[in-house]
Amino acid sequence: MVFSIMIAVLAVLALIAVLSMVGGAKRGSKKGGAEKQKNRAQIIRDSTKKLARDPYNTSALIPLADLYFNEQVWDKALPLYETLMDLAATHVEINTHEACLRQGICAFKQNKVADSLKGLTSAMKLNPADFDTNYYMGLACEKNNEFDKAIPCFKKALAINPEAGNISASLGLALYKGKHFRDSVPYLRKAFSEHPDNKEILFSMADAMQECGAGDKALKVFMHLRPDPVYGPKSSLAAGMIHARLGQNDKAIQDFEIGLKIPELPQETMLELNYRLAQCYFGMNKISAGLACLTAIQRTVSNYKDVSALVSRYKELNQNSNLHLYLTAATSDFVALCRNVVNVFYAKAFVKILDVDVSQECVEILCEVETSKWEDSELFRFYRTTGTVGELYVRDFHAKIKDKKVDRGFCIAPSAFSEEAHKYIEGRPIDLIEKAALMKLLKTITVMG
Repeated sequence: MVFSIMIAVLAVLALIAVLSMVGGAKRGSKKGGAEKQKNRAQIIRDSTKKLARDPYNTSALIPLADLYFNEQVWDKALPLYETLMDLAATHVEINTHEACLRQGICAFKQNKVADSLKGLTSAMKLNPADFDTNYYMGLACEKNNEFDKAIPCFKKALAINPEAGNISASLGLALYKGKHFRDSVPYLRKAFSEHPDNKEILFSMADAMQECGAGDKALKVFMHLRPDPVYGPKSSLAAGMIHARLGQNDKAIQDFEIGLKIPELPQETMLELNYRLAQCYFGMNKISAGLACLTAIQRTVSNYKDVSALVSRYKELNQNSNLHLYLTAATSDFVALCRNVVNVFYAKAFVKILDVDVSQECVEILCEVETSKWEDSELFRFYRTTGTVGELYVRDFHAKIKDKKVDRGFCIAPSAFSEEAHKYIEGRPIDLIEKAALMKLLKTITVMG
């Protein structure tokens, strides 16, 4: 019984001791905070008085500058460190390297890059082995778009302190922005493991991987980032371009459309998304949808890339399905269309197709034509190019006519022949069928569509 009472007494005493310690700590904390505030006010008051009498009083400038720097009041610290930099040459009590470094940091924090580089350059000369000097010099150079100057600074800072936070991210982003894509990937990967919520690092890593040929890995990241309000537009564009290169126009269309739905879309990205989306629609023969995308571009920027030419071309194709087929169909469908053109070329004639020759440049059809008044052998050559067909192509066609010993040749293109080509056929058994005449022929073919 006595033993139990003793244990209870000891427990109570222990509890009282703990509560006393906690209470004392709280009172000490309050006292320390109050003391700190008192010291701060004292520093400001004393320094202000001294500087009012002498604006170059280093015993006032140094503690006041340090106070504002430690509190990250950059706008108040900056002019003080600028003054200390100017006085350093004649005042041994000033830590010149520290004054230059802190002036550079304060200016950088206020986005005054040129002023920042002034102080950091001086600090670098005084102590090139200092971590903060190299790190902030790298940040300032990167901010100034001088990535090849920033990279060695970050590398040196990393060598000085490999465990410092943000160095991998800073170095990786500087390498990426400087277009050293392959070198940037390992640093960006490490930075992402340290900062898994950082979308800039993730996007930069994916874009660098794509530039290095790892498009399959990059594609997964871009698709993941598509809904992001900041990196979604560029990610949607990148994913769509990869899918389009793979011939997956349906997936590319989905990518581009997701990007276009993001609010506050940057104009340049919006224009490029619509441009790429139009190309995919045209690739799937959805001409009206593609034209709608190009019209959206023209409403914003009337002279964007070759949009005006594309609108003119595809409006025409939209009105003439056989012309569209002529220009865009697969080889087998194109050959079938060419055979139809040969068959309707003469309204009242019997046409016997003898041979069809398909090459990368053109399709040639050899045939015999018989009417009630005459008959002969003819060679038709069909080009698909929308550019001007020159004399050399017509000369080559003439050589083929002579080689096959046919009576006449017809060279057909959905564009125009050069002036030299027209001069060359004078006195030769060749007719040039240009765009306007071809379109008339195509309109007579109703079985295609």
